[in-house]
Amino acid sequence: MTANLTTLADLRAGRLAGATHLDLRHGGLDEFPREIFALADTLTMLDLSSNRLRALPDDLPRLHALRTLFCSNNRFETLPASLGACPALDLVGFKANAIAHVPASSLSPRLRWLILSDNRVEAMPGTLGACRGLRKLALAGNRLTALPVGIANCEALELIRLSANAFARIEDALPDGLLALPRLSWLAVAGNPFNVDQETRALAATPIARIDWSELQLGELLGEGASGHIWSARWRPAQGEDRLVAVKLFKGAMTSDGLPGSEMAACIAADVHAHVIGVEGRIAGHPQDAQGLVMGLIPPRYRSLAGPPSLASCTRDVYAPGLRFTGAHARSIARGARDALVHLHAQGLMHGDFYAHNLLVDDDAHALLGDFGAASFLPEDDDARAEALRRIDRRSLGVLVDELAQRCDDPGALADLRP
Repeated sequence: MTANLTTLADLRAGRLAGATHLDLRHGGLDEFPREIFALADTLTMLDLSSNRLRALPDDLPRLHALRTLFCSNNRFETLPASLGACPALDLVGFKANAIAHVPASSLSPRLRWLILSDNRVEAMPGTLGACRGLRKLALAGNRLTALPVGIANCEALELIRLSANAFARIEDALPDGLLALPRLSWLAVAGNPFNVDQETRALAATPIARIDWSELQLGELLGEGASGHIWSARWRPAQGEDRLVAVKLFKGAMTSDGLPGSEMAACIAADVHAHVIGVEGRIAGHPQDAQGLVMGLIPPRYRSLAGPPSLASCTRDVYAPGLRFTGAHARSIARGARDALVHLHAQGLMHGDFYAHNLLVDDDAHALLGDFGAASFLPEDDDARAEALRRIDRRSLGVLVDELAQRCDDPGALADLRP
């Protein structure tokens, strides 16, 4: 907090000449600081998140070097039209505002990545179809009832999030033009009116233990994701021996992928498999009524295969520099990942976020797939769309196999594992 206030003071005093990145998060801003224009020739990244902004200036395009702009957690009700005229802007993030209107002119054809999750958007303009270089589109948690026909023109699109909107029919959320996009590899569509009954029925039909909160003693925080926190815990059941487990407590709010309830339903429906992180039970009796799952505790020898995509890589995971695999290890990882995906499809699920950063791997190259935040149930009465969703998942498996091959001493060992 203090650092950001100091940065603003430094900006106003002219001490940031030549800066390329400017972070003004949590700055208490009600208006766009005009002093930012002093950096017009150099500023490439600007973060104005977590302020009280409602508008951006009409002359924003004066920031002609600006490529990345974050304005999440503000008070915007309309996506600023001036964004579309910024000559270099290709990453726009306005998550968790109150945006109901997206003007046609606000979307630049240069867009590579657009984040409008957790707003009130009811319709996207037809100009979305002019964004031919758009690779990543996050629209979860809005009020969309249809997609513009032009979405079929976004042939570079690789990832789209459509969960928790107002799509009444599957063909509205997943039109043929979208499903035919040649590079689409990651998709989330759970928690919409057309599929929420299926999620509820699947959750009710899946037998799973209910574990009382009083039987759990939390230990250390193991990690935090978009949808919740994961803790180590000791489970002391009323009958049986104590066990070390992992506990995931959902935040109970919209995430970039969708709704925690949809994730819980998918986790439970995934059932047991050698290459899928399993669920032991569902938490009951939490004092704040939080939803949660009890899962097997993954031994510390397992590590994430890669890190999530960066701002620069957009849709591609970031691997450790110099990471290499033997042919046997790469093949073992790829086979485990493939087998996990085949299992999920047999359970009526698509993963939707099938990435290396969602795989845990040990020294013996045994892989475990987790993170069902973007998972969706395959439609029960639309075989063509169900197969299209499986095909999208398989395309992401192909990306993973290619990434392993690039880091493998014997790429030929993976030849028969490409979908």
